[in-house]
Amino acid sequence: MLPQEIIRRKRHGDRLSQEEIAFFVRGLADGSIVDAQVGAMAMAILLRGMSRDETVALTLAMRDSGRVLRWDDLPGPVVDKHSTGGVGDKVSLVLAPMLAACGCFVPMISGRGLGHTGGTLDKLESIPGFETRPDVDRLRWIVREVGCAIVGQTDDLAPADRRLYAVRDVTGTVESVPLITASILSKKLAAGPRALVMDVKTGSGAFLAEPGHAHELAASIVEVAEGAGLRCNALLTDMGSCLGRTAGHSLEVAEAIAMLRGLPVEPRLQEVTMALTAEALVLAGMAATPAEARALAGRALASGAAAERFGAMVHAQGGPVDLIDHPERLARAAVRLPVHADAAGFVRHIDARELGLAVVVLGGGRTRPEHEVDHAVGLADVLAVGEPCGPDRPIAVVHARDATSAEHAADRLRAAYRITDEAVAPLPPVIDHIQGRRETA
Repeated sequence: MLPQEIIRRKRHGDRLSQEEIAFFVRGLADGSIVDAQVGAMAMAILLRGMSRDETVALTLAMRDSGRVLRWDDLPGPVVDKHSTGGVGDKVSLVLAPMLAACGCFVPMISGRGLGHTGGTLDKLESIPGFETRPDVDRLRWIVREVGCAIVGQTDDLAPADRRLYAVRDVTGTVESVPLITASILSKKLAAGPRALVMDVKTGSGAFLAEPGHAHELAASIVEVAEGAGLRCNALLTDMGSCLGRTAGHSLEVAEAIAMLRGLPVEPRLQEVTMALTAEALVLAGMAATPAEARALAGRALASGAAAERFGAMVHAQGGPVDLIDHPERLARAAVRLPVHADAAGFVRHIDARELGLAVVVLGGGRTRPEHEVDHAVGLADVLAVGEPCGPDRPIAVVHARDATSAEHAADRLRAAYRITDEAVAPLPPVIDHIQGRRETA
């Protein structure tokens, strides 16, 4: 087979065979297909699309381009969760230990921040000593002994996806639903779960702001996952506000710890976390109904079992043994600046993407891949749509390394908020539920 002929067929809208897709992915992994051909194929897929069967074939070929983890020796279901990313999304930090406390095993492969969205790995690296890339033997030990581990993608897990993603990022082809689907699922399948719950976000702070586009992606992921033998459901969740009260790495870890300790947290964060945890428990067969699953998850929180699992995971991955009891070990910024809206009233609308960019401006995100992030900076006490603001209640508090960067972030925040005199009903945190149509082995 010739790469240029496969590209030409896809460019003309033909359906590619499983063999053609496997050939192309092998070339991705071994370098025999050059970047120009990779970019041309990505553009052809963006413009012409892929059928479900083609996307399943692409997903499985990218999964099999590297090592695939097996967990046959574990005495419980292996489950995972993935989010398309949003501002203040620290759900994984709570969900993974909650699932572990309920009897599941969670080998979670996570990523770094992308654009205005924070990454789970960056958040965890705000914990002193935390190791996000243990070797496979260490990962296996942590999952077996603790029940959960949150790590980065290693070089031998879905290497074809890593190369394809890098080319997509510089060729304007990131938005292709089949390519997004295959990218997410190939990494998840390589980690070896038997069930996956997807959190697909929509709204101003989401990667896919339009609900229709987000629903299309959620449906694609569910259908392709099931075609690849992975049980999967998806929730469509609102990203029109910051999720929780914080955005920024150590601030978000502290908020996650507060939830694990049973302290009151922002209601939207509570609801999204519980809904996704319950969905995973039902998919894993640990509960028969969502209500039963919520009760099980609630007991894991209330008993302190989930907090214990989080603490054990942190220690097993190189962090302090007592972080749950001493979150003050996390980095703190020197400057704290309350930001008030131009008028008192109710929050009518937020450009949540601007909140994420404010964190980037503070140094909490990357403008180049090699840049280090400042784990201490970010936003706290962030108001959501529908909440009142006024002289005694700022829209957020900026945590910054210096007064100049704090003022720049404050300007972005004021521009991002729209205030009205009348009370506003916000969108529900969980907008839709996309279920698979059949059981998989």
